[in-house]
Amino acid sequence: MSEGKTAGSLTLRRLELADLEAAQGLSRAVSWPHRVEDWQFVHGLGFGVAAEADGALLGTAMAWPFGAEHAALGMVIVAPAAQGRGLGRQLTSAVLAELEGRVVQLNATTDGFPLYASLGFVAEGEICQHQGAAFSVGLVPLQPGERLRPMGRSDAGVLAAMDRAVTGQDRGAVLEALLAQAEGVALERDGETVGFSLLRRFGRGHVIGPVIAPDEAAAKALIAHWLGVRSGQFLRIDVPLDSGLSPWLQEMGLAHVGGGTPMRRGPAPMPAVVPGGPRRYALINQALG
Repeated sequence: MSEGKTAGSLTLRRLELADLEAAQGLSRAVSWPHRVEDWQFVHGLGFGVAAEADGALLGTAMAWPFGAEHAALGMVIVAPAAQGRGLGRQLTSAVLAELEGRVVQLNATTDGFPLYASLGFVAEGEICQHQGAAFSVGLVPLQPGERLRPMGRSDAGVLAAMDRAVTGQDRGAVLEALLAQAEGVALERDGETVGFSLLRRFGRGHVIGPVIAPDEAAAKALIAHWLGVRSGQFLRIDVPLDSGLSPWLQEMGLAHVGGGTPMRRGPAPMPAVVPGGPRRYALINQALG
């Protein structure tokens, strides 16, 4: 976008590193848990637009290109005192103008859903957010020939290929950045990596995600690993409703505290589930998908 695009006293400009403390104040004002460090992480992976008036940050919107054809949109926040003036639409439209020609996906809040629908996004299911710190982890046995192993940055290529097979998007750069700051475990079957889960510092504690697995039992084993090693610590996980994991997560002590609506503008990258193949059981988070 061109710097200094002004409507009245409002200026839309590029979101800069120097804005992120103020941006974290915006997210806190709308009860989002992001730390400054969480803002820094997502800022380093994409770009954002800031709305400013009289030196005060009033709103943000961000996007993360995935290869040449896809992108995610998120972190659309408007200061409570500035809501109801169409600022969210201006910010979102400014970001979408830079994503022209790409398939764009997002996870909408209840308040944001009407705006995104009016901009041509269509709903694609439901995301369930679970969180808590008091777990009751039962035994999730592995099948014969299976084992969990620690992951490292050398696994980035395997993760990227598996994620691309599931999402239809090139998110290798995001996964490599995640591996640089996350702990990870891979599920192997007869020596072949068939699933993985990551855990990283985020918000009030840690977030589990993404989780990709060949079946529900494997996904539970990958998630239960973190519940076991982080017992008593605050954890969050965002899972698609059709993953079937929400009731089990509640049994484990991770309360269902809300969620969002996945939305897409443009053709679907690929079928949501490939018969017999792996599938996504948890998101990176609601912004990155």
